[in-house]
Amino acid sequence: MVSTLLVSLLCSIPLPEGPSPEPLLPGHFPDRLHAFVWRNWDLAPVERMAAVVQTTPENILALGKAMGLPDPPAISEAQQQRTYITIIRANWHLLPYEQLTALLGWTESKLAFTLREDDFLYIKLGSLKPACEPLLYAPPDDEAVAREAAIAAVARAHFGDDAGAWIDPPLSFIEKLSAPLENKDMPPRGDSVFDPRYCYSYFALYGDPLLEHDPFPEGYLQRLASVGVNGVWLHAVLYKLSPFPWDPSISDKWKQRLERLNALVIRAARYGVGVYLYMNEPRAMPAAFFEDKPELRGVPLGDYATLCTSAPEVRSYITNAIAIICAAAPDLAGFFTITASENPTNCWSHYRGAECPRCANRGPAEVIAEVNATILAGMRKVNSRAKLFAWDWGWREDFAPETIKLLPDGVALMSVSEWHSPISRGGVDNTVGEYSISVVGPGPRAQKHWRHARDRGLNTLAKIQANNTWELSVIPYIPAVENVARHAAALRDSGVSGLMLSWTLGGWPSPNLDVVNEIGRRDDNGKPPTPQEAMLRVAQRRFGPDVAEAVVEAWHVISKSFSEFPYDGGVVYKAPLQAGPANLLWGVSTGYRATMVGIPYDDLNGWRGVYPPEVFISQLRKTAAGFDEGAAMLRALVENAETTVALQEEANLAETAAIHFRSVANQSEYVLLRGGEESTSRNRIKDILTEEINLAKRLYGLQRNDSRIGFEATNHYFYTPLDLVEKVLNCMFLLENAK
Repeated sequence: MVSTLLVSLLCSIPLPEGPSPEPLLPGHFPDRLHAFVWRNWDLAPVERMAAVVQTTPENILALGKAMGLPDPPAISEAQQQRTYITIIRANWHLLPYEQLTALLGWTESKLAFTLREDDFLYIKLGSLKPACEPLLYAPPDDEAVAREAAIAAVARAHFGDDAGAWIDPPLSFIEKLSAPLENKDMPPRGDSVFDPRYCYSYFALYGDPLLEHDPFPEGYLQRLASVGVNGVWLHAVLYKLSPFPWDPSISDKWKQRLERLNALVIRAARYGVGVYLYMNEPRAMPAAFFEDKPELRGVPLGDYATLCTSAPEVRSYITNAIAIICAAAPDLAGFFTITASENPTNCWSHYRGAECPRCANRGPAEVIAEVNATILAGMRKVNSRAKLFAWDWGWREDFAPETIKLLPDGVALMSVSEWHSPISRGGVDNTVGEYSISVVGPGPRAQKHWRHARDRGLNTLAKIQANNTWELSVIPYIPAVENVARHAAALRDSGVSGLMLSWTLGGWPSPNLDVVNEIGRRDDNGKPPTPQEAMLRVAQRRFGPDVAEAVVEAWHVISKSFSEFPYDGGVVYKAPLQAGPANLLWGVSTGYRATMVGIPYDDLNGWRGVYPPEVFISQLRKTAAGFDEGAAMLRALVENAETTVALQEEANLAETAAIHFRSVANQSEYVLLRGGEESTSRNRIKDILTEEINLAKRLYGLQRNDSRIGFEATNHYFYTPLDLVEKVLNCMFLLENAK
């Protein structure tokens, strides 16, 4: 949930406007009302849906039943709090803002804040809002009734009488993760050359985690510790954890947050887990804030401006706030900073410091290093034992070396390991610029920065994604375990002292995290394991000695095939990798451009990055084939293994990945062929539509039995089982209307 406190700060900020193109409504629904009922059936209470369109719950129920939907599920308040992004995305083309706020049960200011501040949600939605007219209930006419019957017939033919119903209820993985471990005897972890090894919560809400839901329940901490994790991190905002000197009212409940932070620190310590806070400070303020404080104003950014860190008052605020946090949580493990890009913070954070009269002549290196020094000063003010990691995310090469040179003693440098690694996929040369498991680091950028840091006498850390990436975030971990093991071994040999194991995606206690921990250990003779040896130990522990070698071979096949993935920054953000078969197909171009990890539409040119369409499609099919082969190898072991459930789950995740990659290839080929007059093209399109139906049905069976599939903490559910039923309706409609 979004903090109501922060909403009050931004209450004068209007809802984002931007472009307002015509909304999209696929032809498989008779009208927008039917689409609204369908898409919210498992997301919003019937009573609320009815109120939004000004009708009775009975009328909503009748429409849903007419389309073959089962009884609507009970939707708890907790589910609504953890799926609001899914609701917003599902209704983006159906409802105007005022009805969207009513469906969510929010105020307009809360929606405005969420779109602006909740992990760049408005950008993920395309920085536009389709021009939806108010939606009001009207009884279906004869044509709509006929279409209802056709929809119901398709739904029942393919999915029975319970189309869209979950077997493993949505979000139920939270309860399972939170339960205490039954086996108290966790495997020995031993000392690791990597310290710390910290990750994010698999299910934390991004808004106000210390006041809302517990991001690290007892059982979850136990499970993370059991795979060698010894640190966790939280997103923190200074003015929520200390009194904001210029307007203390926005810091309401800061003491309560600090009390909960300290309680978490104490609780986590029982399992050998430290707590780290992510600092992206100081946060920009609305323009009105500076009307009587022009001396604090930095670079203007639309309706906001930065708090200029060249102003002594701003640095004093940061130092004192950090000191307050450290004093309240004396055993806090540390902080890490992002000081360029992400949110606008210091005047050089978006490379525009030349627009600030105080920062222009100082340059980015001096200003960014000073921000880190200011935070360190707060820690030292109260003799805190916490550590400070300066993350070079966003530091351009024209100032990164100088920034590292200016960092204060006592700071460690953290760098994204795989960035700038050169690759060649399908004959196309490229370099890595986003998180990747298909590419094994470290790359030249990180190695260069670590050398600069070591020359300064600073410790070094690697930021990796051990579990998943935006290459595929909808499964808790990508079972390309060999790639992860090889990466961890290379980092061990490079001499980095610690690992950040995940951004906001990737906090599941997995074989991947387990193998990273194994790589960091040494035997009694001081010898570290090879990737093969580490994987075999993990496989023996998780799946039993009888099948361990075969599991490792399946991981090898999957990892090898993942090295065929058509990696590109545009691909991982724009292609329908997260939606997979749930992404709808369109008979004609929508004209919409794919959004960042949001709505892919039919934008093949945006999806494929630097790859020609045919190469993009071919590489995805190669990748999918390897994941399918690995899944089949794992399934073949199930009958003869004691760890049947664990093997089935491992195979299911590999199959889910294969389905997603194959579907992206299908969708790309469909867009490429769409509109062609040749009979071969038309026949191939029909084959693609048929295959997409089969993929949607396979994924449907996997997701409804495993509530983890389709979920990611900052995007909530990318799709639900009912979305996959809709994809079948979509493809059947296109087949019926094919030339």
